[in-house]
Amino acid sequence: MSFNIALSGLDATNTQLNTISHNIANASTYGFKQARTEFSAVYNGMQAGGVEVASISQNFDKNGSVSGTGRAMDLAINGNGFFVTKDGMGQTLYTRSGVFGTDKDNYVVGNSGAKLQGYSVDSNNNLLEGSVGDIKISTSSLAAQATDKLDFIANFDASATAIDQTVTPFDSSNPDSFNSSYTSKVYDSLGNSHTVTQYFTKTADNTWQVNVEVDGSPTTPATTQQVDFNTDGTLASPTGSFNVAFPAAGASGMSIDISLAGSTQFGAAFGVSTNSPNGYTSGELAGVRVENNGMVFATYTNGQSQLQGQVVLANFANPQGLAKTNGTAWTQSFSSGAPVVGTPGTGVLGDLTPGALEGSNVDLTSELVNLMTAQRNYQANAKTISTSDKLTQALFNAV
Repeated sequence: MSFNIALSGLDATNTQLNTISHNIANASTYGFKQARTEFSAVYNGMQAGGVEVASISQNFDKNGSVSGTGRAMDLAINGNGFFVTKDGMGQTLYTRSGVFGTDKDNYVVGNSGAKLQGYSVDSNNNLLEGSVGDIKISTSSLAAQATDKLDFIANFDASATAIDQTVTPFDSSNPDSFNSSYTSKVYDSLGNSHTVTQYFTKTADNTWQVNVEVDGSPTTPATTQQVDFNTDGTLASPTGSFNVAFPAAGASGMSIDISLAGSTQFGAAFGVSTNSPNGYTSGELAGVRVENNGMVFATYTNGQSQLQGQVVLANFANPQGLAKTNGTAWTQSFSSGAPVVGTPGTGVLGDLTPGALEGSNVDLTSELVNLMTAQRNYQANAKTISTSDKLTQALFNAV
């Protein structure tokens, strides 16, 4: 019986040594979770029967250290959850390793080739929540968008001298005919840029006139707007927007609504706080940006971004029940339960740190101490076998 007990100890300790070796080997593996061997005593009725390995559990409660990498598509999870990926065979894999990039077809994939899963977008780049699939980055150029709105907020100098327009009529080439001017860049439907210049002329106390020219020439008909202020310096009129329309060679005609809402008239120098036209020129794909909520954006050379999808995370009632597989990944099992899928930062799911990776949570110092302990246990069990052998030989010699 003592031979069998010692043999069970050798088998169990050998399993422990394998676990420790695996931990040490993966001390630098991104997203790896430390494992430990858990033993339980064996009894045959009331008689001691040795030891067996009850389970090999992984430490999902402790996260590895997060280190910045500078790579936009590297992702680290802060808190609970797993990335959801799908391999070439269609099997769903769950991982904490956030090493992602794009393949030849511009799908977002991990370093094992499994495709990252998330919410996709429709043809208008609106997020389709609930529709989980492969995340793909569009490589097509971003079409130009014509400017149709200009938000402009400025302070008009209340101390400026009024200009008698019967004596000095407005002329953009004569600086004495206006008090201030400001230029905004706008775009037509082909992405060609145009300059919209507003000339501000004080005509009386609390009353100004705005003349608009496009590309250095007056519009046809001329665009002129009177602006009135209250005695406390707030804008009295116009309460809405005024429109500037002009043709654009080869493109659709331009029609821009200019809003002066929020402008003031105080005794300070003329200054612009907001000059915000919408619209942009066309752009080529320049890179990918991921937000901490999992939103994936394609960035373009014109400075614009376009939503491509949103990364989802999964969590399990019993992560210890997940089945281990290659590629620092796990698969769902009966013991783990069904995954709860959601966006980062919602419910019990952690948020993401873009441009960073979660390292292994293996503590090398502890593993080396455990290694020495396991070695002693192995030697002790081997000694038990050796001693039992000598006792048996002594018995044989006595017969």
